[in-house]
Amino acid sequence: MNSLLILAVGFGAAFGTTAAWFPQVNRTWNTRSARDFSWGYLALFILGVFLWTMYGVLRHDVVVIVANGVTLLLVMSVGFVKAREKTSE
Repeated sequence: MNSLLILAVGFGAAFGTTAAWFPQVNRTWNTRSARDFSWGYLALFILGVFLWTMYGVLRHDVVVIVANGVTLLLVMSVGFVKAREKTSE
């Protein structure tokens, strides 16, 4: 299969799964609340995305690295809001 087509499919998939977090992060930051997220979910998701990022690094796969690196930052920002709201209660 054409490697350019494979790369395009990978970037398309990466865009979709990463961009899906932007509305949630926006809402979380605007409302200053992440109460709907459990710590267990956030911890497991952050761990999984971190490991996918490391997998991409080990495989030298730019698509996996970029997509999961950005997703990791987005999800960590939700965790930051959740940590802030917990300490302010």
